[in-house]
Amino acid sequence: MAFDEGTAQRLRDAFTHRRGVSEKKMFGGVAFMLRGHMCCGVVGDVLMARVGPDQYDAALTRPHARKMDFTGKPMNGFVYVDPPGFETDSALEDWIATCERFISTLPSK
Repeated sequence: MAFDEGTAQRLRDAFTHRRGVSEKKMFGGVAFMLRGHMCCGVVGDVLMARVGPDQYDAALTRPHARKMDFTGKPMNGFVYVDPPGFETDSALEDWIATCERFISTLPSK
């Protein structure tokens, strides 16, 4: 599955000044790793966000967010966000910040 290069570039730009970020192909798309943990990524034209189990229900109430069911079974702590949900730079930054808050609770790999 191809991924939207424009969204991937927006994520690259957003992560430019952050330390400990790497990029990895996975889930048929591209994921951005923070301190060795998957943070967020792009699958097709959809944002994949790792919000963590504590923010999962709240994330699902946000506009254009839905359960990540890549394998046919929802993955707790991960959501998909359809393009209108991260259309603006501020909306994308907000999703990234939510993911970073969760990643900050994990030990570095």
